[in-house]
Amino acid sequence: MPLITKEEIEELHNVNQDHCVSIFIPTHRAGKKVLQEEDTLFLKNQLKEAKDKLSKKGLNADEINKLSQPIQELIDNSSFWREQSDGLAIFSADGFFRNYTLPVHFKEYSHISNTFYLKPLMPMFVGDGNFYLLTLDRDNVKLYECERHSFTEIEIEDLIPETKQDRVGFDYEEKNLQFRSGATGSGQPMYHGQEAATGQRKNEIKKYFRAINDGLATIFREETMPLLVAAQSPLFDIYKEVNTYTNLMEENLIVDFSSSDIFDIHEMAWERMAPVFDQERKDHIEKFLSEQGKGTTSIGIGKILPAAINGQVEALFCENKEDIFGTYKEENDVVSVTEGEDKDNNISLMNMAAIKTFLKGGKVYLLEKDEMPNPNSRVNALYRY
Repeated sequence: MPLITKEEIEELHNVNQDHCVSIFIPTHRAGKKVLQEEDTLFLKNQLKEAKDKLSKKGLNADEINKLSQPIQELIDNSSFWREQSDGLAIFSADGFFRNYTLPVHFKEYSHISNTFYLKPLMPMFVGDGNFYLLTLDRDNVKLYECERHSFTEIEIEDLIPETKQDRVGFDYEEKNLQFRSGATGSGQPMYHGQEAATGQRKNEIKKYFRAINDGLATIFREETMPLLVAAQSPLFDIYKEVNTYTNLMEENLIVDFSSSDIFDIHEMAWERMAPVFDQERKDHIEKFLSEQGKGTTSIGIGKILPAAINGQVEALFCENKEDIFGTYKEENDVVSVTEGEDKDNNISLMNMAAIKTFLKGGKVYLLEKDEMPNPNSRVNALYRY
C-alpha cells in the first residue's frame, strides 16, 4: 500500500485555516543516532521554532499548545521513534493532525501559513513506476507488485506447483548449479557437475519453470509492467527459455536469499528499476529545452502559477530547498513576489504552483540548481499547450 496517496495530498491541501503548521525533519531507521534520540531533538527544535512563529502571529499560549500538543505527544512516544524511515512530515491545524513516516530525506523546516506546505512530498510521486518482482528461491517462489516505496505480494499458490519437489529435486540448485573457481578453456565458468545445465536435470527444472510461467500467464495476460526476476543466473537462464511474458527484464537480480529478506530484495530491485522509470524526467527536460521560445515553456512564477491553477502545466521543475514567497489574487491572476515568508498574507508561491500542478495531473520535479532545465530561474514549467 502506498505510504501516502494523491487523495491524502488533496485532503491536506483542502485544509484551509489561519494557522496550518507543517514540520519536516530527517530521521534514521536504526542505530546509534536513534538511541541517542537525535531525531527527537530535531523535532523538539522545529516545534520550538514553530511555536515562536505562531507567537509572532499573535496566538496566545493556549492556542499554541492546542496546535502543538499532538506533536509533543510524538516526541514523548519512545516506540514511535524506533519505527522511522528517512524523513518525518507533520501537519497540524485546529482539529486536524497527520504525520507521515517516509523514505525521503527532508531538510529540517517548519512552516506556518493558511495551508499546509506540501512541496517536499512531491518526490514520492515522481521517478516512480510499477513493476513485478518474481523471486525464484529454492525454498519458495513468490510474486510481488512493486513501486518505489512499497510492495504487495500477489497470491499465486493456486497457479503454480505446490513445491519445487513436485517437478524437480531442487537440492540440485545447490549441488549442481554452483560456480566453481576457475573456467574452461573458452573462458566460461565451470560448475560442480558437468551435467549442471544439461540433460535430464535441466529438463526437470525447465518443466517446473514452464509450469510457473503458465500459471503466471493468467495474471500477466493484460499487463505491460516490467517483470524483474530475482534468481541465481543459471536458474534465470533456464527460466528465460520458457518465459512467454514480453516485458521480462533482460538481466536478473542476483540475490543471496539466505541473508536477504523481502525488504532488502525490494530495495535492490528498485535500484535496478529506477533508471527505467527516471526516463520520464529526462524526457520532460529534453522537451522543455527543445520547446523553449515556442510559447510552451516559462521560467517566471508570475506566469507559471496561474497556468498551474488552470491545469496547463505538464511538468514543473522547482529548485530543491528553495522557495518564492508573495501573494496571489485569484480574481485577476495577479502574482506579487516579496522577500521572505514572515510578512502578513505571504504564501509560498512555489508550493501553490507545485500542488496545483500535481493535483491537476502534472509532474513536479525537485531538482538541484545545476539540474534545472533553465538554472537562471528557481522555477521552470513545461506547458501542455
